[in-house]
Amino acid sequence: MRPRTARRLVTAAVLAATLPGAASCAVGPERTIPVGAVAPAPAGSASPAAPVVPAQVPETLSFTAKTLDGTAFSAAALAGKPVVLWFWAPWCATCASQAWTVAEIAPKYRDTVPIVGVAGLGEQKAMKEFVSEFELAGTPQLDDRSGALWRRFEVVEQSTFVIVDRDGRVVHQGFLDGESLTRQVDALARG
Repeated sequence: MRPRTARRLVTAAVLAATLPGAASCAVGPERTIPVGAVAPAPAGSASPAAPVVPAQVPETLSFTAKTLDGTAFSAAALAGKPVVLWFWAPWCATCASQAWTVAEIAPKYRDTVPIVGVAGLGEQKAMKEFVSEFELAGTPQLDDRSGALWRRFEVVEQSTFVIVDRDGRVVHQGFLDGESLTRQVDALARG
């Protein structure tokens, strides 16, 4: 075999071996970057970071609402993260006992496993007083007096936790005591 032909065969073999690996890097697992965020530039890169396409929004998180203070809320902003939806009522004693746990853990997991309250079955004034009394103002609290989200998630009693995984699948729906909630959120945060 001539040397030139041998080099071409070696080059072709090297390319054949490395191209599938290079292609798989580009198609690897999706990264979780919040909607509207900018991806960091690769290490050693001098060019500015480019905008990243938001995570695909699963049907589970395709809803909007208003918070108790009237701010617009879009669950689509949570796509790509596990999310805890907490359905509560202002007069519910069980909800009150769980509120302390939610107030304690929500700030710690705000960026990795957001907890979103969904207030219903009461008057707005009582809901706002509940949020103030249990120091939940740092956690989004949706005003669902109409019951639209309660119906959407088929919640029939308070207090109910709906846990949605990174892919938008409901992985738990029902009661959780404080210890169980903390364990579940911690496990979701660790991935």
